[in-house]
Amino acid sequence: MNIRSLTRGDGVVIGAAVLLFIASFLDTFGGDEGDIPNAWDNLGLVMSLYIAGIAGAALIVMARVLPQPPKVAGLDLGQFGVALTIFAAWTSFWTIIDPLGAFDDVLSGLGGREPEAGAGLILGLIAALLLAAAAVATPLVPALKGALIPAPRPAAPQPYGAQPPAGYGYPGAQQAGFGGPPQSGQPGQSFGGQQPGQPAAPPVADFSPFWFAVPVPRPLFPEDGSQTPIAELAPGTWYLAVEQRGAALVAQTQDGRRGVLQDTSGIQRG
Repeated sequence: MNIRSLTRGDGVVIGAAVLLFIASFLDTFGGDEGDIPNAWDNLGLVMSLYIAGIAGAALIVMARVLPQPPKVAGLDLGQFGVALTIFAAWTSFWTIIDPLGAFDDVLSGLGGREPEAGAGLILGLIAALLLAAAAVATPLVPALKGALIPAPRPAAPQPYGAQPPAGYGYPGAQQAGFGGPPQSGQPGQSFGGQQPGQPAAPPVADFSPFWFAVPVPRPLFPEDGSQTPIAELAPGTWYLAVEQRGAALVAQTQDGRRGVLQDTSGIQRG
């Protein structure tokens, strides 16, 4: 689980879910008639609006932080979460238009007077709309795809043989698995100017492992050439490049998985 893979959009989703949870305890209707219900007094309302929205937010966050998220009914965990947030927003919209439909028996003592929507419904509508908007827009808006918790940058450029930048979270014991300290290299050298290595061979002699971060989420493909991604590299996290294959890099993730990063444009070297 890697919380550094969370984006700014995920932060908005989490905040909206918290707001939705708070709204579920507020009065559904305005007025001072006494025993005014909240969402928890109606099982259908609390499950279809508040719990559905919170569950959708939880699934979106889980899909982001888990290395290999499971699927629900053939959908990715994140896609299922987005669908739940849209359903919650839809329910909230129609509930605030016709609130009496959910509380006919509870409001029978109000003498037929139609009450105003209370803080619970109003705040719930705002939170549900914000939640659904963030869930849908995060993969589409570049500003929302940025890292929620940016990785600390080193104070100065480090040689390839140095320790990784603080905050990467990579297990130190695994750093020795690449054949000892890497040779020194030129930080400013471009990937296209190096000799490509053989796919099944160790790194070429003039390549030195280095730390890097990607500007946007990018897939990591298996080393056998398959086009089914095994992981997604997230912005704000430092990864270790252990080999070069033409313009591509063989990278290793925090949990020890290795794969090929085919798109190396715009990466930041540590």
